Amino acid sequence: MINLRKITEENFIDAFNLKLDEGQEKYVSHPVRSLAQAYVYRDQCQPFGIYNDDKMVGYVMVIYDYDIPEYNIWHMMIDEKHQGKGYGKAALKRVIAYIKKKPFGDSNRVTLTCNLENNKAMELYHGLGFKETGVVDEDEIELLIMMEE
Repeated sequence: MINLRKITEENFIDAFNLKLDEGQEKYVSHPVRSLAQAYVYRDQCQPFGIYNDDKMVGYVMVIYDYDIPEYNIWHMMIDEKHQGKGYGKAALKRVIAYIKKKPFGDSNRVTLTCNLENNKAMELYHGLGFKETGVVDEDEIELLIMMEE
């Protein structure tokens, strides 16, 4: 059963040990970089380990942009050994459930960016209702889903 657990001093090393499949490093930042960002933005973000029962199989971070306002999903990754098992989809559903609680502020907007070449991730996001906004930054496209009240 997939669940999210906050990254703490007890599990951050497990996040550091996650590995991307060959060639995927161009699609997502490693949790080491992401956790550094989480520290800087600590008043508006929450990093999570993605767990299958008690084993960390991935990582994701939720950040709130007060200027827009909207929630952003950053750096989601599933370890190379655990890809293709539906963990990303299950985790994304749990991330959206977390955001629906509006932990940082009031917004129904949830965005993320995806590398234009990352067809598997794009298929996942579209399958859950994310739509392109038309905003493209270099090799990444922004996707948006509006949460229901």
